Amino acid sequence: MTALRLGPMLRHVGTVDATIWVETDGSCSVEVRAGDVMGEDRTFQVAGHHYAIVVLEGFAPGSSNEYEVLLDGTLVWPDPAADRPPSRIRTIDPHRPLEIAFGSCREPATPGRHRGIAPDVLEGYSDRLADGSETTWPDALLLLGDQVYADDTSKAMRGFIAGRRDPTVPPKFEVADFEEYARLYEEAWSDPSIRWLFSTVPVSMIFDDHDIRDDWNTSRSWREDMQATAWWDRRITSGLMAYWAYQHLGNLSPAGLAESEILAAVRAADDGEEVLRAFARHADHEADGAKGTLWSFRRDFGRVRLVVIDSRCGRILNERRRMMISEPEFAWVERQLTEGDYDHLVIGTSMPWLLPRALHEIESWDEVLAAPARGRVISAVGEWLRRGADLEHWAAFRLSFDRLADLLGRVGRGEDGTAPPATICVLSGDVHHTYVAEANYPDRMVSRVYQVTCSPFHNTIPRAMRLVFHVGWSKVVEIAMKVISRLSGVPPLPIYWHHPTGPHFGNALSVLSLDGRSARLLLRRSVTKGRASADDHGGRTDGPTEMEVLAELDLTAPRRPR
Repeated sequence: MTALRLGPMLRHVGTVDATIWVETDGSCSVEVRAGDVMGEDRTFQVAGHHYAIVVLEGFAPGSSNEYEVLLDGTLVWPDPAADRPPSRIRTIDPHRPLEIAFGSCREPATPGRHRGIAPDVLEGYSDRLADGSETTWPDALLLLGDQVYADDTSKAMRGFIAGRRDPTVPPKFEVADFEEYARLYEEAWSDPSIRWLFSTVPVSMIFDDHDIRDDWNTSRSWREDMQATAWWDRRITSGLMAYWAYQHLGNLSPAGLAESEILAAVRAADDGEEVLRAFARHADHEADGAKGTLWSFRRDFGRVRLVVIDSRCGRILNERRRMMISEPEFAWVERQLTEGDYDHLVIGTSMPWLLPRALHEIESWDEVLAAPARGRVISAVGEWLRRGADLEHWAAFRLSFDRLADLLGRVGRGEDGTAPPATICVLSGDVHHTYVAEANYPDRMVSRVYQVTCSPFHNTIPRAMRLVFHVGWSKVVEIAMKVISRLSGVPPLPIYWHHPTGPHFGNALSVLSLDGRSARLLLRRSVTKGRASADDHGGRTDGPTEMEVLAELDLTAPRRPR
């Protein structure tokens, strides 16, 4: 009998429709029943793995619907032995307050790994939701990168790798191909609490570097080094194939699925591996100047607009004109932000747009230092610093940073013919700590503009890096870096920003609550119940998990004089 291998995962949810993603262990018909609404799909095959994404349409707005999954007519979900509430599809009510939970960077809590750090915050959050009323459940969960770690595998994953190839040959114990990626996703998403959470709260995702490899697309030099290896082509194509199958498909609306030419081609093939590999190779070559693939996406939740920007695969790495996203993709972003009216704009991008100010200056300075015009020796030093210190955020792509700052300013002042939203919140992860920064635009700015960085869900950070992030907000260090940057030819930053809270450390999850023109933000981290948690490093991870409040902010409260 065919069984579920992963899922069900609740992905797109609108006012009247939803999609459910599954991976099964064989070819079959997948049926989802939610009250009077039913959807069905036949699995498609990629490299011997079987997937389906089922579209359901005809729900009432703002309704709550228990659902079940059947494979070839046999009920496989919910699990009758499970101790959690039934999985539900809760459609969007445009007139109801909206809650978006978000964060990034989760390594699965496998035995013997990450001993001595706080518990997995997603597992604790799942337990909290399961014990509470569905009225407390968020309307969306946004995963902002590093859903899997292809370059830092667990003991179990290493055993799987050693059982099928020689791990002394590069890429050694890193993931090498699609089969290993499939096992990696299975390891990350099979935990019962995670599986229930993903079956009940609509999930949207975007990748970051560890989904492929640390420092992915940091620079032109980095790409050339990778492309010179014998194993990289299969790794990058397999990683993007897996991202398409496991993450990207669910980001699409029912209309987007219907319009997807690559999905149609994969469905039409007996096994879509080669079709998808050609697509992935094409997508990877955007950084080399080829026409790219749009991984960015948009969702509207009534009067709230979510635009998620790919800040990894779509980079342009010409050292004379580096861009976080290409010209066509920036034009796409611009259209999403300037078409129609909305009360709140939420931008998801795995890499923080606003860093601690001193670090921001350092990254912009290093970009100039690494430019070919500086000469071979100086540019080599700049590249060494860029890779060694991970100087690769929006600040290290100043052309794109400045353009996004200008675009958000235009939106916030209503200069493109639309009413300014109450808030513009840029949500990010990556840097393994949590903070909030508010941008200070000149007069006439109506919207409040925030950077909210929340990371990790389950990982850690060395103590030395904690000190670096504290120092990053130092006014003295910022002034010193400004002097060095200006002397090196770095232009002044177009905006200034301060940080209402942070940096905070530990495994964290944030919830953005939007109601009419008001907005609130709640930052939480996981701790083991009953222990002091000022540091959350070096403590026990066993026992019940609590969600400790780090900060709660009213994002639309009147500004205090500074």
